[in-house]
Amino acid sequence: MKTFFNAVAAFMLTFCMQAQENSPFNTGFEETISSKILGQQRKVWIHIPNSNGGNKIKDRGRYPVIYVLDGSENFNTVVSITEHMEESNLCPPMIVVGILHQNRLVDLTTGTDKELPDVVGGGEKFMSYVEKELIPYIDANYPTTTYKTFMGHSLGGLTVMNTFLHHPQLFNSYVSLDASLWWNNQQAVKEAKTILPTQNYKGKTLYMAMANRLERGVDTLSVQKDTSGSTALIRSNLEFIKEQSKNKKNELRFKYKFYEEDNHPSVRLIGEYDALRFIFEFYKLKIYDSELKNPDFKLDSLLVAHYKNVSENMGYIVKPGESQINNLGYQMMGAKQLAKAETLFKLNTTNYPESANCYDSLGDLYLEKGDKAKAIETFKKALTLKAIPETKEKLEKLLKEKK
Repeated sequence: MKTFFNAVAAFMLTFCMQAQENSPFNTGFEETISSKILGQQRKVWIHIPNSNGGNKIKDRGRYPVIYVLDGSENFNTVVSITEHMEESNLCPPMIVVGILHQNRLVDLTTGTDKELPDVVGGGEKFMSYVEKELIPYIDANYPTTTYKTFMGHSLGGLTVMNTFLHHPQLFNSYVSLDASLWWNNQQAVKEAKTILPTQNYKGKTLYMAMANRLERGVDTLSVQKDTSGSTALIRSNLEFIKEQSKNKKNELRFKYKFYEEDNHPSVRLIGEYDALRFIFEFYKLKIYDSELKNPDFKLDSLLVAHYKNVSENMGYIVKPGESQINNLGYQMMGAKQLAKAETLFKLNTTNYPESANCYDSLGDLYLEKGDKAKAIETFKKALTLKAIPETKEKLEKLLKEKK
């Protein structure tokens, strides 16, 4: 069945957030989880992809999950970014889980720091809750896949880095945004010096963003000679980056960026976007106009190879979207490249054998080719899967003509 998709989705989810503070609005909904580990009721905000209708229905597909610390600050921006990137075919549709904190200083630190001696970090206990209670709860109640991303800013970035160092198996990708690596006399950086050379990070991704906190005339080289507290955050991040650069054999997929025009608060939005672009840079499918116009170019082979690579990166089988292939098939029909269209529609019936729409589209192709017998056969197959009025009408017309 030929369908038309509006490329401009009614999306402006996060830019209508003036009425209330700290609420997910229509970007998602709130859940309360009873944590035995923390001895508390903990709240999370959850977004299901718009392409799934924004609800928990599992038979429409399963999705990677992004776990975002400081959810009250970061949830809405990450939701907006993921929805925009999905619409642009830059990433898969994704579930976003915004983790809220009753006391972020306790949740997001370990040990103590001389500047805040009254704060005793409970980060290990908090991450035990994330690992043993929150993630299993999300996996049990939502349509998830095995691919998980962990994202945090400032002290949240510190927690991301601690988790990356001590529990690297917990997530596939880690995003650290201007992390407070100065905490506890740079404990995380010191631990990295012994962990990075010995750990194998094959299949893991880390993105680090740093904001510009430098005085006029100071750059990222000269600041490393400074010893003042005001430069401790950027110096700590630069030191971690230097350590990783010595240990490229650990197979970590790694990128960092210094945002010269952004400060500590503003680096979050641009850092979130750039991080997700980097993490999912393998996802974008590029088809050139010359390939579309060339009757001999095998689009189906390109698609199979591309999604094989995507599957290897995601760790599970990812198929090209039904509507994506359907639209390409009709585009090739319109260009009178019927052989190419046929391979695409058949690819869809292979990937989605229970979809009546795929068989209806293949039937349209046979009609275009003048093969009425195959069109009848294919329309009948479609109607065994779902009663589509348009398909029934086309089949009845063909059967009358046959008489």
